[in-house]
Amino acid sequence: MRRACFVLAYDGAAFHGFAPNPGVPTVVGVLSDAMELVSRHEINLIGAGRTDAGVHAWGQVVSCELPARVDLANLIHHVNRMCAPHVVVRSAEWMADDFSARFSATWRHYRYTIVNGPAQNPFLAATAWHVPQPLLLAGMQLACDALIGEHDFTTFCRKPKPAGGQPEPSLRRRVMLARWSDITDSLGPYAEGSRVLRFEIRANAFCHQMVRSIVGTHADVGRGRFHAGDMRALILARDRTIAGDVAPAHGLMLWQVGYDGERYHGGRGRSAPSVTADVVAETEPGGHQHHDADGASQQP
Repeated sequence: MRRACFVLAYDGAAFHGFAPNPGVPTVVGVLSDAMELVSRHEINLIGAGRTDAGVHAWGQVVSCELPARVDLANLIHHVNRMCAPHVVVRSAEWMADDFSARFSATWRHYRYTIVNGPAQNPFLAATAWHVPQPLLLAGMQLACDALIGEHDFTTFCRKPKPAGGQPEPSLRRRVMLARWSDITDSLGPYAEGSRVLRFEIRANAFCHQMVRSIVGTHADVGRGRFHAGDMRALILARDRTIAGDVAPAHGLMLWQVGYDGERYHGGRGRSAPSVTADVVAETEPGGHQHHDADGASQQP
């Protein structure tokens, strides 16, 4: 048996979330069924993060044990024929035996897209939240400053249900990058008549609904319901009831997963899995960055 790693893209609209859920289609359920059929081996997929129903991914990473006889290129070919276009395996490789898509990860990077204009854009409707009211981008950009660093994000997280007899899970997370940008020009005629805004955030992990809650609150900053300077007070309050509404799931995408930090100590002479090159694009200029992270399971 050998440890394999796969980079996935999927359309979240087709699934009731990433994790297995009996009776409804999920990313892991569909992909596992296809991989088991091709490999003729029981599959237990471990994901870098669990995305909610409707949330998309371009750089989700999963790992599993496979018989050493399996040809990964052949496996990708047949699995993609069975699962595309809703799920596509972008790449695969054999990894060190101690690699885990979840526990070896040092950070996760999400993108959220807003179409800001009087009318919805039919070409972006499936992957962007339509906000008709004018948004002040400068205020939303300033609101990112308070997110950087390690904080208790209770204000922006759905309260977890602790397992029986277990302490309540911590909602402290370390955010390394957070920024808003106007990407309208890059879309050419497809964005005509409206602005397209993108939020990017990178952290060691995310708690449930954290990204979408932050986006909903930042949209309220853009509308003038909050000031950018209110973000720090909102974080310190640790009160979920005072944050903005949770933004819709379909505007969110798991974009990248990183394995370039201290967390990974895998064998075979490798300090980090080379899958990072497939998942992690070059960091764009601007924004805030901090690279002291310890990976953990996450849920947006």
